[in-house]
Amino acid sequence: MSKEEFEILATETAMAMIKSAQARESKAHSTASRLVAETNRITKEEIEAADSKARSILSGAESRGRKYISTAEDEAGQMIAQAESDAEALIESKKREIAALALAARREGERIIGDATHEVSNYRQWLTGVIAEAERLYKIQTQSLDAAQGAIHQSRARLESAFTRLAELQKSVIENLNPDDSIIDTGPIKVTSQRTTSAISAPKRAKKRAPKKSVKKTTVKKSTTRK
Repeated sequence: MSKEEFEILATETAMAMIKSAQARESKAHSTASRLVAETNRITKEEIEAADSKARSILSGAESRGRKYISTAEDEAGQMIAQAESDAEALIESKKREIAALALAARREGERIIGDATHEVSNYRQWLTGVIAEAERLYKIQTQSLDAAQGAIHQSRARLESAFTRLAELQKSVIENLNPDDSIIDTGPIKVTSQRTTSAISAPKRAKKRAPKKSVKKTTVKKSTTRK
C-alpha cells in the first residue's frame, strides 16, 4: 500500500470515527436532554405533590392550632374567671378580717384610754390628798418648831440669868474666905434672899393637836413601762 492510499484510508477512518463520535454525542445529548426533561418533570411533580401535602399538613395544623388556641383561650378564660372570683373572695375575707381587727383595736384603744384616764384621775386625787396632808404636817411641824425655838430662847435666857447669879454667889463666897478656906469674921453675913426670884421653869410643851384622819391613799395601778 502506498503512502497516499494509507493517508486516504487513515483519513476515511478518522472521518468515520468522528462521525461515529458525533452520532454518539448527539445520541448522548438527546438522551441527556430526555433525562433532564424527565427529571424536571418528576421533580416538578414531586415538588407539586410535596407542596400539596405541605399545604394539606399546614391546613390541618392551622385547623388543629386554631382548635388548640380556642381550647386554650376557653381554659384561660375559665382560669382567669376562677382566679378573679378567688381574688374577690380573698379580698372580701381580708376586708372583713381587717374591719374586725380595726374594731378590736379601736375597742382596746378606748379601753386603754379609759383605764389610763381612770388611773390618772385616781392618781390626781391621791396626789391632791398627799399634798394636803403634807401641807398640814408642814404647818404642824412649823408651829412645833416655832414653839420649840421660843422655849429654847426662854430657857437660854433663864440659864444665863441663873449662871449670872451663881457667878455672883461664887464671887461673894470667895471674897468671904481666907486663903486657908476659913471664913473671914466681918460680922454677920448678909445673904440676899432668893425667895422672891422666880425659879427656872421648864419650857412649855407644844400643845398636841388631835391628829386629822390621813387621806386614804388610792391604789394606782402601775401603767405599762413607756417605750
